[in-house]
Amino acid sequence: MSFRFVHSTHDEAPIVIPQIGLTLLVRVPPDSTGGTLTSIETANAPGYGPPLHRHRETEIFYVLEGRYLFEVDGKRLVASAGDVVTVPGECAHTFVNVGDAPARQFIQILPGLDAEAFFRGLGEVMRDGKLDRDALNAFGERWKVEFLGPPLTKADIAAQATHCGSTL
Repeated sequence: MSFRFVHSTHDEAPIVIPQIGLTLLVRVPPDSTGGTLTSIETANAPGYGPPLHRHRETEIFYVLEGRYLFEVDGKRLVASAGDVVTVPGECAHTFVNVGDAPARQFIQILPGLDAEAFFRGLGEVMRDGKLDRDALNAFGERWKVEFLGPPLTKADIAAQATHCGSTL
């Protein structure tokens, strides 16, 4: 495993995908780790998150700010600032920001993925504002990502709050 020195600053230009409320910075690209891992920092607008999907890479989510409702292989949980959620490769997963303000995560992807190319391409597929599952899966073939369903919605958030017996 060979790592090289990287200094990622907070003033770099982010990748923005408004259709899923995502702003993203690639903090550690895979070419700096010999493909071992990629690290990204994300901000999600309130009520937004990615479509339900799965891929070969494992992801480790560290919640920096806010609260998220995660769904991993059909199980749901709420993660708050300071929490870590690990999603093994091949597990179907999604999440949504359940707060009233942007929420942030630091995510490690193992093995590494060219996150800049992936998310720029994803933004292009979504540029018309629609989450077309067939178009997403055609895009996902190159990346070995399968899009399985829509993002979580406000109804899912409300149902989780009722199920847990408390307000998110």
